[in-house]
Amino acid sequence: MASEHDEGRNGGSAGTGTGDGGAATSQAPLPDPKTAAAIAAAEAAGPQSGESVRVDSWIWAVRLIKTRSLGATACRGGHVRVNGERVKPAYSLRVGDEVRLRHEGRERVVVVKRLIRKRVGAPVAAQCYLDNSPPPPPREAVAPAGVRDRGTGRPTKRDRRELERLRGLEGLNRARKDAQTRP
Repeated sequence: MASEHDEGRNGGSAGTGTGDGGAATSQAPLPDPKTAAAIAAAEAAGPQSGESVRVDSWIWAVRLIKTRSLGATACRGGHVRVNGERVKPAYSLRVGDEVRLRHEGRERVVVVKRLIRKRVGAPVAAQCYLDNSPPPPPREAVAPAGVRDRGTGRPTKRDRRELERLRGLEGLNRARKDAQTRP
């Protein structure tokens, strides 16, 4: 039995030196060996036929979000939509579903190509979905936050109000103050 396994391993590498190897290279280019091994591991850890993957787990596994708990929180907050509908964290994803995620001021739109449960490296994760997201806004379009010179001390009330006005946060403080004064 060991010889069959050895032949299987060596047969793939020995075949590249023969005339058969040319046919294999005319197809899609093979990914680098580390990526191929990671893809194989992700598929092995993925759901079996008929099983499903939770949406919060999948968006974490393909690195759209840092932690699974953040994924669950985003689902509960209505920031995750699958095929246009708001979903709970335990929603079961299928291949071909469109997932829309609003996170850190940006909307990500991805189509599920492969279901995985375990978090994988970025090159493998990118092969699990088709990214249809709009491009991020250019850096110049984002207003710079007020920067204070080092050593100038704590900002005065006037400085703080100017910074909030610059950032567009003045309405938040009024709402906060109104909420505190109400009985």
